[in-house]
Amino acid sequence: MIDILCIIKRKFSKRTDLSVLFCQLGDIMKQELNRHEIIEKITPIIENTAMRYDLVPIEIDFAKENHRWFLRIYLYSHTRPITLEDCEKVTRSLNDFLDELIPMKYYLEVSSPGLERKFKSDKEFEIFKGERISIKLKEPLEDETERIFKGEIINWSETEGLTLFRFDDAKELIIPKANIQSAKLYVD
Repeated sequence: MIDILCIIKRKFSKRTDLSVLFCQLGDIMKQELNRHEIIEKITPIIENTAMRYDLVPIEIDFAKENHRWFLRIYLYSHTRPITLEDCEKVTRSLNDFLDELIPMKYYLEVSSPGLERKFKSDKEFEIFKGERISIKLKEPLEDETERIFKGEIINWSETEGLTLFRFDDAKELIIPKANIQSAKLYVD
């Protein structure tokens, strides 16, 4: 609600009619609700389509930028790098289905997550198991001073957190989920 109020303060002057203000507030809240409803409707279709091509959608984002809606889908494969052909296949397969479910004009962007993708969800630790990452901790681990280091994901558990092989000293570390500030893929 605070974010909405900040938008309202910037958007309206003191002389604006109060009824217009509440009308705009209703539109903002409706738009946000519709965004989440749309993501809920389209996610199973996107996941099923990606699976047909042996791909995993890591992130599905539907956002408004500069008065335009963008649907961004980031794909990953456990067995091979994502190609332009993969993105084209998924795009062509989804176009007709998505047009029926999304009631406004939008731009579809399908791509790979990128070489140094910043993790945005816990499931990415599981998806990128065996990959190299750079990790930043909120607090150093016990008997440690460093908070930032590089390693390879060995395992991920919701309860125990991340098991990581650290490159600097060839140690296997267990990092609690609550102590992870950020992580991203790492390329030599």
